[in-house]
Amino acid sequence: MKFFTEIPIQQQTENQIDYQSKVLLLGSCFVENIGQKFDFFKFKNLQNPFGVLFQPKAIEHLITHAIKGKVYTEDDLFLQNELWHCYQAHSKLSGIDKTEVLNGLNVALQHTKHYLESATHIVITLGTAWVYRHLESNTIVANCHKVPQKAFKKELLSSVEILESLQHMLDEIAAVNPKANVIFTVSPIRHTKDGMVENTRSKSHLISAIHQLVEINKKHQLYYFPSYEIMMDELRDYRFYASDLIHPNQVAIDYIWDKFKASWLSSTTTSLMKEVQIIQNGLHHKPINASSVQHQKFLKDLHARITAVKREIEGVSFSL
Repeated sequence: MKFFTEIPIQQQTENQIDYQSKVLLLGSCFVENIGQKFDFFKFKNLQNPFGVLFQPKAIEHLITHAIKGKVYTEDDLFLQNELWHCYQAHSKLSGIDKTEVLNGLNVALQHTKHYLESATHIVITLGTAWVYRHLESNTIVANCHKVPQKAFKKELLSSVEILESLQHMLDEIAAVNPKANVIFTVSPIRHTKDGMVENTRSKSHLISAIHQLVEINKKHQLYYFPSYEIMMDELRDYRFYASDLIHPNQVAIDYIWDKFKASWLSSTTTSLMKEVQIIQNGLHHKPINASSVQHQKFLKDLHARITAVKREIEGVSFSL
């Protein structure tokens, strides 16, 4: 007996993610949920160097600026609530020292460029089609940084505009890294502040544009992973949401990760992941008696496991 309809997930037979892969993750905060999994299991990855980017134009600007070698200057910053901000980056890159903020932006851009040129897999998660246009500069911003609403105009990108933005991203990536596998997904996080109907309109524009992109770029290694559909269908119950009823809870994140793992990670890699998980759990173990013979044996076995994994995964390190 089945109690829900299951979203069919195609298992990749080529270009799978393993411990030799380099993964770049860009986009909404759902990227960071999945990115935490890559961190925990010790995959080489870079997550949102410019912080969370919710909409496609913000991700497009980051990719273009990184590849073209843009250098941020004082003209790209503004002062708000005693902090220096950049409209193209998340507030995690803001700060009280202008020089440090500029240095942080440019270092992050260089890291992005390096990963765009060398990544085996690029995961791009789109959160919303709603954007904010800064009226004075007539530019779409990545983050409003709590600047008063009257300084912006809220707009809904059409599926055509999104398709053009995604195509530009893809072309820029292909120019510097034609072998990269690009995986698009739509964030299951609901942007309820936009309104329930408006959130649905937004997600539909994103999904339509991504599928059009995949259809017209068959020569590229371009894929779609249905994280939004899994959340909306297989997990259509509020018990799979956090207390805000907006974000997926840990059970839902784990479930979607398992689906992603089954689709994209090789079986040989998953067996090694189990060993990494044993080590990670062991490192977080808090003994009752740290000096006991039993705990010393536990530590000896743990170090032996770490040594064995280091032989299998190049450059891996564990926080002891």
